[in-house]
Amino acid sequence: MRFLSEYPTEVLILFFLIITFVLSSLEKILDWSGTVSFIENHFINSPLKNKVQPLLAIVLIIEIAACILMILGVYQLYTSGVKEIALLGIELSALSILCMLIGQRLAKDYAGAMSLAVYFIITAFGVFLLNR
Repeated sequence: MRFLSEYPTEVLILFFLIITFVLSSLEKILDWSGTVSFIENHFINSPLKNKVQPLLAIVLIIEIAACILMILGVYQLYTSGVKEIALLGIELSALSILCMLIGQRLAKDYAGAMSLAVYFIITAFGVFLLNR
C-alpha cells in the first residue's frame, strides 16, 4: 500500500471525515422526523426557527456530496496520487461544519459551537495537506 506511505495523514483525515459524515447523513435520513423535531426544539429561540427543514436538507446534501467526493478522492489517491477530488470533498466538509457553526452560534449553543472547532481544525489541516 504505497499510497498509505505517501499520504498517511491525508488518508486518515479523509477516513475520519468519511465516517463522521456518513454516520451523520444516515442518522438524518433514517430518522428525519426525529432529527427535525430535535433541531426545531434546539432553534426555538433563534432566527432559524421557521427554516429548520430546508436548512437541514441543505446540510444533508452537502454532507452526502462531501462523502461521495472524499470516497472517490481516496480511490483516486490510491490509483493515481491525484488529490483534487479529495480536496473538493474535504472543502465541502469544511463548508458543512461552517454551516453548523453558524446554526449553533445563532441558537446560542456555545458548547456545541466549541465542539465543532475540533472537527473544523482537523478538516482545515486536511485542506492544507491536500492543497500542497
